[in-house]
Amino acid sequence: MKSFFEDGVYNEIASRINNLNENTNSKWGKMNVGQMLHHCQMPLNIILEKDSYGVKPNWLVNLFFKKSMYNDKYWRKNMPTVPRFKIVSNKDFTTEKAEILKLLNELNDQRKREDWQPHPAFGKLSKEQWGKMQYKHLDHHLRQFEV
Repeated sequence: MKSFFEDGVYNEIASRINNLNENTNSKWGKMNVGQMLHHCQMPLNIILEKDSYGVKPNWLVNLFFKKSMYNDKYWRKNMPTVPRFKIVSNKDFTTEKAEILKLLNELNDQRKREDWQPHPAFGKLSKEQWGKMQYKHLDHHLRQFEV
């Protein structure tokens, strides 16, 4: 699995987002493209230490799910998300696209950083694990909407 911190990955992700438009339909799932872009901002806000969304450590989640966050296997389609990360209200595509690109740019500016705070649910993660987790989540949802 790629890491967001690898050379060229920021440009790849930004390009894939820029290829979306407000009429891009999903291949699976319940979110529309604006909702997906809003949803994808949440893990970015966590790594950038802007919001924890009230996520708390859970030993069951760590035991059964933590490694799947950054291993090399794609997530399956229609995988459930935690309730606080579900987006059901309508979101403006243009606003959400601008905001996610802003967050991605901010994360890219910090990609050489080595000292990342622990994840609120998964605890201590290496830089490599953080980078793979961010890429994997973004890639999952971009594959959901790519034509």
